[in-house]
Amino acid sequence: MFNSDNSTVFITPLDLRQAKFPTVMRGFDKAAVTTMLEDASTGYEEALRENERLRQDVARLEGALAQFRDLEGSIKTTLISAQKLAEDIKANAQQEAASIVREAEGKAQTLMLLTQTRIEDAQREVDALKMKRRDAETQIESTISALQHTLDFVREQDLRERSEKIVAHRPRLEAAS
Repeated sequence: MFNSDNSTVFITPLDLRQAKFPTVMRGFDKAAVTTMLEDASTGYEEALRENERLRQDVARLEGALAQFRDLEGSIKTTLISAQKLAEDIKANAQQEAASIVREAEGKAQTLMLLTQTRIEDAQREVDALKMKRRDAETQIESTISALQHTLDFVREQDLRERSEKIVAHRPRLEAAS
């Protein structure tokens, strides 16, 4: 409703219940108007209560919506931070893996060189031992040959001595008459 100055005037349910109309002849049935005003005021009161409940629901939902928007912002920030952290961790892990691989390759190269050196040392020792063996075999063969010659010489001397003894020890046949 509007006043003459075009400002809004609100009618409350109580205004409807307490409304008094002047009586005129041949006017409306007073009881019917009162009943209709009572019903209108009750409906209007219920509508106001429902409107207030809906305002409270809207305020509560707007508060919840604000919380959810804040939570959404926090989740987005957390997700972005988590993604950045995951990327940083991945990058660090890749750098560390590359470092470990380089270190392992360096150690492997060092071990290969050390092993190669040891193999060469062992081969030189084997070659030296083979030479010593050949020298020993040659010396043994030489010793065996010398001993064989000495044995042959001793046997030959023994044969000579025996043949000389046999001749020297023969009794002479003289006339024994």
